[in-house]
Amino acid sequence: MASWHYSVFLLVASAMQLILAEVNQGSVPLNAGTFDKITSKFKATLVKFDEMYPYGEKHDEFKKVAKDSTSQPELLVAEINVADYGDKDNADLGKRFGLTKDDFPAYKLFIQGKDEPIDFTGDATKVEEIKKFIIQHSGLWLGLPACIEEFDSYVREFVKASDEDREKIVRKAEAAAAAASSEDLKERSNIYVKTFQKILEKGEEFVSSELDRVERLSEGKVSEKKKSLLKTRASILTSFQLWMKPVHEEL
Repeated sequence: MASWHYSVFLLVASAMQLILAEVNQGSVPLNAGTFDKITSKFKATLVKFDEMYPYGEKHDEFKKVAKDSTSQPELLVAEINVADYGDKDNADLGKRFGLTKDDFPAYKLFIQGKDEPIDFTGDATKVEEIKKFIIQHSGLWLGLPACIEEFDSYVREFVKASDEDREKIVRKAEAAAAAASSEDLKERSNIYVKTFQKILEKGEEFVSSELDRVERLSEGKVSEKKKSLLKTRASILTSFQLWMKPVHEEL
């Protein structure tokens, strides 16, 4: 009998460890008592409102966003799990933000100093859509696949700079690309450099037209290697596009 009790204890302990481990993967659970205190401390807070025990594809994508957010100290990713039974945990927060069970999962982005959150209306089954939403509305860096933080910082400088300063930034990027420590890094860095050069030559509209072209090519019959390269180019071009449309500065 003692052995049976010990086995049950181990199972419960293991289950608790799994639950705690999932909570610790970059996401913070909030309730009415902690919501305002915690969210006010961060430049941006992405909150997912959902049922008490979420699961499935959309929740899996949320976990990826939460995990990726750990490298950005000014961003908090949080979740509020709302119950419609028993003590109705967090139902007050759902009501506060005008949400019902039918809306779940619902994402809202809270920007420090702003009264109203921004609703995410994109595809919650695509982690990159959620990340692009955060980047565009917060101005925080949250790397898209294949993107390089150093070169994304050059993009941010570039889009705000005068023509003369843009050329200086491109020279900086060229030097950084030449000093890349690996072939993969050099290849990705050169995509940034070539994009800078094309913008100087053709204007900022080059980015959207080139992104359209790359996406059309990737949908055709190309080798896996070529498809991978096109995916990298599309991701970097998307990063340019996001920084060239700084929604966060209009808020």
